[in-house]
This record gives sequence, structure tokens and C-alpha cells, in this order.
Amino acid sequence: MVNNIEKVETPTEVKELKGKKLEEAAEKESLETEKPGSDLERRKKELLEKAKKLSEKIDAPKSEDLKEQVKIKKRTEMLIPLEDYVKSGIYIGTKVVTPSMKQFVYRRRADGLAILNTNIIDEKIKEGIEYLSKFNPEDVIIVCKRQAGWRAAEKFAELTGIRVFTKKYPAGILTNSSLPNFFENELTIVTDSWLDRNALLDTKRVNKKVLMICDTNNFPKGSDEIIIGNNKSSKSLGVIFYLLARGYCKAKKLDGLDNLPDLEWWIEEEWLVLERFKKGFSYALLWLIEKD
Repeated sequence: MVNNIEKVETPTEVKELKGKKLEEAAEKESLETEKPGSDLERRKKELLEKAKKLSEKIDAPKSEDLKEQVKIKKRTEMLIPLEDYVKSGIYIGTKVVTPSMKQFVYRRRADGLAILNTNIIDEKIKEGIEYLSKFNPEDVIIVCKRQAGWRAAEKFAELTGIRVFTKKYPAGILTNSSLPNFFENELTIVTDSWLDRNALLDTKRVNKKVLMICDTNNFPKGSDEIIIGNNKSSKSLGVIFYLLARGYCKAKKLDGLDNLPDLEWWIEEEWLVLERFKKGFSYALLWLIEKD
């Protein structure tokens, strides 16, 4: 058996190395691969050079460009252009920020007003539309005691068929069955939990759902779904009611979509509306005088 083993020739230089010299040579072979001039290091360097050349040929976007592309994508997916949100002032909160609303605040202005994140505003309105669309018009009421929202809330009700209460909410109409105007609903849209507190409390007493518009100074407690935004301004409320009306009419395939005014109507300044009314009234009066 031993005779069948092939004899391996040993190089002369290795034969001559013994003891300490042999150890040094063995160590040297291991250390050679760690030197810059080693075969492994040389291959690594070549690969890096090739990778560099390839990256120069490929027109890859920088991280800043990618961030901008993401922002643009988000903006194109918004319900309305970002500029319209900004123009309406929907992102401007109050100086008071409740603990529950703090998560939606982007920063504070120098004057102390909280600034809401417009991306989150858009997402919450989308969620609000989806939630509202689960209910039929006859099962929903909207309450808006704030004068700045009357015009938009009434137009919203006209387009959707949802019952609206502006100026004053008749206490007990949801809870006292002995009242002549008593009725049952499934969802109440509350414009401001502070001003529309009676409607909010009545709705919760009968265990019905609440969709609430919340500014930074609101407590969303008691709501089942919230929309965030400035609920003090006619422009901001106009944008919210416009988007809710448009989204709800689309989802329910209502005829109101055909009569939906464009966004400019909803964010029109109150003084301009009043001036147009006065002008129209004057023309009508002159027409009557001339007719007589």
C-alpha cells in the first residue's frame, strides 16, 4: 500500500528552510495577502475601479433628487394641489395645542401659531371621505355653529342631501323622542367640538358615530374619525366641505356632483360674496323700478 503513494517532489528552496526560517516563511505567506500589493487586494482594487466606472456611466439620481421625487409624487396624489391648501390657510392652527393634536403639528411660527402638516391633512381628509361614504345621506347630520362655515356647510348639504344645522342646534332632537322634531341618525359631523358641544354630547348619548373636524386646540375625544385642519377660517372650512362634498358625491354617485361649484367658489372671501349680493340686489331693484 505504501509503495502505491505518489511521491511529491519538494522544491529545493523549501527543503533548505528549517526551524526559524521556515516559520518566518510560512508567516510571510499569510501576511502577503494583507498587503496592498497582494493578489487579493489587487482584485479588490480592480473591482472597485470597475464599479466606479460603471456608476459614472449610469445616470443615477442623488439622494436629494430622490427626496424631491417622493415629494412630487405625494403632491400629485393629493386631493387638490398643495398650493390650494396653502392658499386656504388650512394648515394654520392656534397657539394652543392639545396633547392629542400634537402629533399632527409640524412646527410653530414665530408668532406662536402651530403649523399642521399638509400631507397629514390630505390623508385625514381622504380617510374622512372614506368614513363618511359608509353612511347614507338620510342617516347623517352636519352641525356648524361657526358663522365662517355657514355658507360652505349649507352648500355641502344642498349637494349631498345631508341635513345641516347652522347658527343653532336644537337641543334634544337626537335624544328626546317626545319632541316633534325628534329623529334618529347614524353619524354627526361636528365642525368644532367647542362650539358644537351639544350636538356632540347628544350624539354620544345615543351611541351614534361622530366625524369631527379638529384644529390644534380641539380634543378629539368622543370622535370615531377626525379630519384635521383650521376650523376657524371660511376659506379653510370651504376647502374641507368642498372635498367632502366632491368625495361623497363620487362615492355615492349622487347628482350633486354635476352641480358642484369649483374650488374658487368655496374659498371666496366673505366680503366679496356680500358685495356681489349687494350688487345683485341693486340690479334687481333697478329692474323693478324700470318695470313699473
